[in-house]
Amino acid sequence: MKKNIRSILGGYFAKFFTKAMRSQIGKKLTEMIVFSPAYKSTVEKINKFRDERLEELVKSKPIPRHIAIIMDGNRRYARRLGLSVEEGHLLGRDKLQQVLDWCFELGINILTVYVFSTENFKRNEKEVRSLLDLYLQELKRAENDARIHKNKVRINIIGHLELLPEDIIDSSKKIMDLTKNYSDYILNVALAYGGRQEITDAVKKIVNAVKIGKIKISDIDEKLISSHLYTKNMPDPDLILRTSGEERISNFLLWQLAYSELYFSDVYWPAFRKRDFLKAIYTYQQRKRKFGK
Repeated sequence: MKKNIRSILGGYFAKFFTKAMRSQIGKKLTEMIVFSPAYKSTVEKINKFRDERLEELVKSKPIPRHIAIIMDGNRRYARRLGLSVEEGHLLGRDKLQQVLDWCFELGINILTVYVFSTENFKRNEKEVRSLLDLYLQELKRAENDARIHKNKVRINIIGHLELLPEDIIDSSKKIMDLTKNYSDYILNVALAYGGRQEITDAVKKIVNAVKIGKIKISDIDEKLISSHLYTKNMPDPDLILRTSGEERISNFLLWQLAYSELYFSDVYWPAFRKRDFLKAIYTYQQRKRKFGK
């Protein structure tokens, strides 16, 4: 009886240790394969092929003329990497420059980006000051940016600019004046921007025009209201994209988005890749836009 028990227990432990050994060997082999140069090279080639194929598919279909982006996730991305908030915003700035290049490559004529909202003034003073300093640097850099002048990009700074420091107001006016005659591409930078405030400003302008007899109340329609918005003389966005996984509009282009397609990406803005951008456009291309019909 004892012999049978020993035999049974021995067999059990033998199976246990064999399984454990196989598990360890399998783990080691997996690590050797995954971290080998050959494996990495193969994965890179496969990803490159998939990205190129996606780009081909996107370019084979009508490209959206106007894309608007809510660039969200700089701070959370920085925290996950153990970086400062300021470093997160710097990475976000670099990403915008990349996205602008992608628009050139794809022939997207109008890009509108949500840079700083009127609500962002409520953040802590140090972060607000840091952000405003960064925006000032970028406005000054844009003055001599070869890409802007080579691609003939008209830059519009849209928002409640009077809320901003004088140096930013002056730089905003300068870059808009420098690029006002360009028309191949348009970059709208929403700075100190709020969608409700934009509509409120438009209503005030229309009311004043009615008061002085410039227009009649019967003249007021959607077209007239659109002509008094910050984005006047531009088509509404075909696609509005938000990064970071949040699914809300956050007071952005409230009038203009009436028939825009919405796309929400779970990738933080600084980590947003060309693959993610193409995927958003491809998803847009698969949708049937009915405009309420």
